[in-house]
Amino acid sequence: MGFHYAALKELADQQVRYAPPARKIEQAEKAAVLLHEIHPTREYPYQFICYRITDFRSDAYPDLILRGRHLKDDLEEFIQQVERTLPTIALEGNVEEVVTQDNLSRELQVSTKTLQRWRRRGLIGRRIAYQGRLHIGYTRSQIAKFLENNRQMVERGARFSRLDDQEKLRILYRARRLAQAGGNLTEITRRLSKKFSRSMEVIRYTIKSFDRQSPAGAIFAEMNDPMVLATKKKIFQEYQKGATMSELTKKYERSRGVIYQAINEVQLQRLLESPIEYVYHESFDKPGIAAEITAPMPGEAEFQDALHRLSVPKDVPAELSHLYQWPLLTKEQEQHQFRLMNFLKHQLKLCKDRLKPSNVRAVDLKQVQLLQARVLEVRDRLINCNARLVASVAKKHASHFENLAELMSDGTISIMRAVEKFDYSRGFKFSTYATWALMKNFARSIPEEKTHRERYITGHDDMFEARVDSRGDEQELLAQAEVAKERINKLLEALDPRTREIIRMRNGLDGNSVMTLEQIGQHFGITKERVRQINVRGMKQLRERAEPKGK
Repeated sequence: MGFHYAALKELADQQVRYAPPARKIEQAEKAAVLLHEIHPTREYPYQFICYRITDFRSDAYPDLILRGRHLKDDLEEFIQQVERTLPTIALEGNVEEVVTQDNLSRELQVSTKTLQRWRRRGLIGRRIAYQGRLHIGYTRSQIAKFLENNRQMVERGARFSRLDDQEKLRILYRARRLAQAGGNLTEITRRLSKKFSRSMEVIRYTIKSFDRQSPAGAIFAEMNDPMVLATKKKIFQEYQKGATMSELTKKYERSRGVIYQAINEVQLQRLLESPIEYVYHESFDKPGIAAEITAPMPGEAEFQDALHRLSVPKDVPAELSHLYQWPLLTKEQEQHQFRLMNFLKHQLKLCKDRLKPSNVRAVDLKQVQLLQARVLEVRDRLINCNARLVASVAKKHASHFENLAELMSDGTISIMRAVEKFDYSRGFKFSTYATWALMKNFARSIPEEKTHRERYITGHDDMFEARVDSRGDEQELLAQAEVAKERINKLLEALDPRTREIIRMRNGLDGNSVMTLEQIGQHFGITKERVRQINVRGMKQLRERAEPKGK
């Protein structure tokens, strides 16, 4: 499922790598206890959560606030990751009694599926070796602790877990009647859950199990049919637009596993169809080279400092101010970035070659997505840092027949192609290669544009040019507004996330309507007086940063 918050993922990685097994079990148990205390609508500071799990007061992420709904998911993921890294134990000869999952299922009178759900709630399972095979088992001490902390849930599970044959037949009979009346699986499951006082999972599992075992007389036969490619693509598009997994499972009446499989298959298909072009270098396949190539860029700290301190010269027109948002790269930095981009593309191709349509794994696709995002990040940096080169060459080729903005737009596309094709290993600076690429592009595009203008001339150009234009320069006004918006966003970056969001809501930024203190307080679960205090403090910080230094 993955983590919502990078801070909790980092905490889980630390415990998985360095904590001894006994410490891992202890922290998983504490996370399970904390999981039951979290309210979905409340917010919790990260340092409080870290202390409850590790007994250590961390200084990391002092301003990070976690939403309860996402925090519960991350705690479940934390428990599972810790559990998966526990060492395998031998059932024979173990000092403490270990109960296999099947035996515990019979002992507690619950299904193994229920036990699997409980493992996300704090029932710590261990891999055990028994008669030459691996099983899931639970130590007696772990079982006792879980029963003590979750007595009501265990009793409820034992009361509603098993169905006798007569009750199954009654459920299936009513499900068929409701399906013939036009009901879908979700509606039928909800109605039967209330009537038979069973959980929706039990009802759904009973119906699906019957359909799998009796395909000729299945209640929902179409759900057992293979999903066509067009449906998979539709699911993927809706998922990209923000549809939740619950919405998709309800709409298409398929399990979460089937929906995830459909999304993964479409992602894999798109990846296999898109070619990966890059400049290969023999050093990419050397063992241990990855750490050297992916290390921070030389002078990264100075680059970031220049990025935040960069200012637009006063004599630069407003429509060209965006060219001065990124500092220039040195030759050494350029070499590093081009080498990194092509190395990441090489790794992406290797991942692509390993993927098989018959066995799509979410973890492999996640790795591909991370590599793609990193490639785009490095590529965008190279393009942005060379934007001024486009303007410099475009100005030399512009005349009264051409629009400078159009030439720069055309030149930016040429720079994007040049970044993809540049061979950094030859030792030249990128500006040398890119300048020739831009000149070649303009030499072709400018005559074509002149021919087009001469062919479709209206005959009234002189009259239009001689007439005084009393309108305002709309393009310049839009450019100035864009510059002002970017300056405000840069100032807001210095604030903590909650203060930044409150100021945006209070002042109607990003196209949103202005919200009252009470409305903002309801959104964050705090009083309107607290909202006012945060807003005043944030505005004061913004004024201090906006004032020129030296006053």
